[in-house]
Amino acid sequence: MNIDDAMASRRSIRGFQDKPVPKEIIEEIIALANRAPSSMNTQPWHFHVLTGAPLEKVREGNSSRMLSGVPPVREITDHGAYAGPHRDRQVEIAKQLFAAMGIARDDKEMRQDWVMRGFRQFDAPVSIVVTFDKSLDGGTIAHFDLGAVTYGLVLAAWARGLGCVINGQGIMQSPVVREHAQIPEDEVIMTCVALGWPDEDFSANAVVSTRRDVNDVATFVGFD
Repeated sequence: MNIDDAMASRRSIRGFQDKPVPKEIIEEIIALANRAPSSMNTQPWHFHVLTGAPLEKVREGNSSRMLSGVPPVREITDHGAYAGPHRDRQVEIAKQLFAAMGIARDDKEMRQDWVMRGFRQFDAPVSIVVTFDKSLDGGTIAHFDLGAVTYGLVLAAWARGLGCVINGQGIMQSPVVREHAQIPEDEVIMTCVALGWPDEDFSANAVVSTRRDVNDVATFVGFD
């Protein structure tokens, strides 16, 4: 798969086969992602790759805390509620996903189950927790660098037939993640990526989110 095909065809995968992902493939993916650009070549990122029992403990801890009403605990500043066109696009993708899964607007039980899937890392066989060096906390440059490396990660995975979803819900109970992923105190948890072999029978996996036209996102200055 060439880079154009990978970028054009990639989509978020939220349902996975119950099938392990070999460590060797994950190492290949991380090696490629590690080529991402970073400010002054600082390479501030770290990847904590979980599977098996440690990942199950994260799922259980995340779920139990959320269901018992423990407020989310992130280590990065939350943007708050979306508004305007950002909220519109958030609602649009939710409608696409709920329609694909047959979740009715008034079906509170199914809607809650859908939300909880995120806290369970979408039941993926692998979760990659992405962190950065705490010495760089307080600014946004390291955040930009982690966005670049995480996009590289999901593209490299897609090119190998693996699916991913970048999953902020999965680290919303960061103390649980830090404990079971054994993350050092000198790193800040940014996000996580659920990864595995896509389940082709999972309806939401066929959903392709819409994108704005180039003319809506770009301005050109000095061109004929």
